[in-house]
Amino acid sequence: MSATRKTQHRDIARLDRVPLPVEAARVGATGWQVTRTGARVLGNITGRGSLQQKILKQVPQTFADLGPTYVKFGQIIASSPGAFGEQLSKEFRGLLDRVPPADAKEVHKLFLEELGDEPSKLFKSFDTRPFASASIAQVHYATLHSGEEVVVKIQRPGIRRRVAADLQILKRGARLVEFAKLGQRLSAQDVVADFADNLAEELDFRLEAQSMDAWVSHMHASPLGKNIRVPQVYWDLTSEKVLTMERIQGTRIDDVAAIRKKGFDGTELVKALLFSVFEGGLRHGLFHGDLHAGNLYVDDDGKIVFFDFGIMGRIDPRTRWLLRELVYALLVKKDHAAAGKIVVLMGAVGTMKPEDEAAKDLEKFATPLTMSTLGDMSYAEIGKQLSTLAEAYDVKLPRELVLIGKQFLYVERYMKLLAPKWQMMNDPQLTGYFANFMVEVSREHKDELEV
Repeated sequence: MSATRKTQHRDIARLDRVPLPVEAARVGATGWQVTRTGARVLGNITGRGSLQQKILKQVPQTFADLGPTYVKFGQIIASSPGAFGEQLSKEFRGLLDRVPPADAKEVHKLFLEELGDEPSKLFKSFDTRPFASASIAQVHYATLHSGEEVVVKIQRPGIRRRVAADLQILKRGARLVEFAKLGQRLSAQDVVADFADNLAEELDFRLEAQSMDAWVSHMHASPLGKNIRVPQVYWDLTSEKVLTMERIQGTRIDDVAAIRKKGFDGTELVKALLFSVFEGGLRHGLFHGDLHAGNLYVDDDGKIVFFDFGIMGRIDPRTRWLLRELVYALLVKKDHAAAGKIVVLMGAVGTMKPEDEAAKDLEKFATPLTMSTLGDMSYAEIGKQLSTLAEAYDVKLPRELVLIGKQFLYVERYMKLLAPKWQMMNDPQLTGYFANFMVEVSREHKDELEV
């Protein structure tokens, strides 16, 4: 496939605005589910716990009943305790995105519309029963006429219209939420806008395929990317609503016993994961935005296979530079006053404090990150400290920083599982990478200032 075709879809990931009657119907359905939630709360009013706890326990079920958009948003809440609070995040962690498969006739119709033929003609074999079925898409096993085994991801028919209506409702709700202080600190409208953009991209499989190819090419340009793999995309069998890619078997990244049994080096796997976030996000501005364990496998050669590129993070050049300088100031130079100035430059701080006081607060937070082994760290405590800092300084986090921070939380969990005694900043390969990286960053910034 030509480079032109691969890059021309970036600006079309937008969902059309639905007519008012469609939105009104979804408002009615949403109101009905909220009413049901209220009834469930009242039914348990005499039970143990506060009213707030009773409401929080019922909200995830409401999201599940409301369908794919809310399920996706609920999963963001589940994986972001630093932003939404540990109690709320915990309640959402059981929220599943599993629904019955779409009607086979609708699937065949979609293939005809998207690729011009029936699955039985396009593939040597095609398993009509999906091995995975979620609210946005379902995935089938198939074999190409040339013999390669593939997986085929198919968008659920009619999903775009429903998602578009839900997003319009969520955007209206975010404007109301920002009247509260918590809503302002979370940048509720920005969170929803970012969620909407990501979901729109997730509904165009050409963008996902493009991201796979672009991202892995960035990774393989460095020796640290040798343990990273992405399934090959078959572009002639890929469209907006169908994605065909190489089938790869492996072991889940959090199946520590199986990984050790196969003799793979946990430290090398962890380094590859860290490298993927730093290199992708801070150098190239493109990083995988959903690194949960179901999207990370280890193949038989000990390489990490990254799946599901529907959610990608993109960081603009200025923010990339500021983030790189922040990492360098905190973890390498340990210059906490400089780190504080960088946070201010990001435009994130609402409450200013004396520079020396701010520097001490940052030092108190950052020092354990460089002194403790990964196995001794309490990431729940780190999250609480971050929340306390954010509240003390009225921090309004840039939405791209929230997303990349979420990926670091995932990676930290795998660090603790796979290499609990490894000290990141004492590893010569990684410190060498950081040193070269920051020298390059400083040179680039100096060149920009001279232009």
